[in-house]
Amino acid sequence: MTVLGEFLSNKSIKKADVSRKTGISSSRLTELSRNESTKLRVDELYLISLAIDVSPIEILNKVCNHLKLKTTK
Repeated sequence: MTVLGEFLSNKSIKKADVSRKTGISSSRLTELSRNESTKLRVDELYLISLAIDVSPIEILNKVCNHLKLKTTK
């Protein structure tokens, strides 16, 4: 399960409801929730955040918290 999938699961969000509100297909939401190599687009993140009444920043911080800047010498 992806970080987004865990986030939605922890919030007890039904993908069917998100799909209906956002226009993002259920199959795309399933792919985003299960496949680590699937890239979440910013428009999808924004629509999902509106649908579940969560700040886009909260989702972004969860989904991207593993990213770090490269250190330079």
